[in-house]
Amino acid sequence: MDALTTAAASGLRARMESLDLLANNLANAATAGYKGDREFYGLYTSSAAQDPLSPPGSASTLPVIERQWTDFSPGVLRATGNPLDVAIAGRGFFSANGQSGRLYTRNGSFQLSPTGVLTTMEGFPVRAVGGGTVQSVSSGPLEISPDGSVQQDGTPLGQIEVVDFKDLTGLDKQGAGYFTTSATPAAASGAEIRQGKLEASNVTPAEGAMRLVTVMRQFEMLQKAVSVGTDMNRKAIEEVARVGS
Repeated sequence: MDALTTAAASGLRARMESLDLLANNLANAATAGYKGDREFYGLYTSSAAQDPLSPPGSASTLPVIERQWTDFSPGVLRATGNPLDVAIAGRGFFSANGQSGRLYTRNGSFQLSPTGVLTTMEGFPVRAVGGGTVQSVSSGPLEISPDGSVQQDGTPLGQIEVVDFKDLTGLDKQGAGYFTTSATPAAASGAEIRQGKLEASNVTPAEGAMRLVTVMRQFEMLQKAVSVGTDMNRKAIEEVARVGS
């Protein structure tokens, strides 16, 4: 494969990965607490893909997405009026007991299970400080203080756990709004819980749509480059065959 087609094909693959990432971001633009993903580009050096006309020992560099990273910048806090909706102002994550271990999320859209346990929308029990859960004792509304303390009809039910990590790059996404990690969490410093609010996704639909159109146009240009390279190779073969005859 010639250098032009090789570079264009590498660019096509990188743009396909970008399209998948952008499409996922836009699909979760309305998901509370969702954190958008970004791509980090790099150059892959390949001696096998070098131009035959280039000097010996030289190598070709091809564009690739080296890795993707999560943008943990906060979203806007929006009032919902639902007392079971809570948002974190500042750094930190809510903690929940998942099926395979602890889960961390910024999505504070909680609910009460049939047994009265405070859970996430997916049914995972929200952890309280000390490792327990928040168990309601009546049908009265929950009152949640900025430090996460929960009361119902004047009875303390516990304190919602808010944790943080020194290095957020160690968090791995699980689903649209959860993270997992092997790192040990610490209590979040300076975080406040706001009852009756939810943190919106930090994905801006307008920006995402613009980037999506840009990447699609780049994809189309690279497709044309592959077609041009294929035509050039075909014509070169035809000319060689004509000279040989």
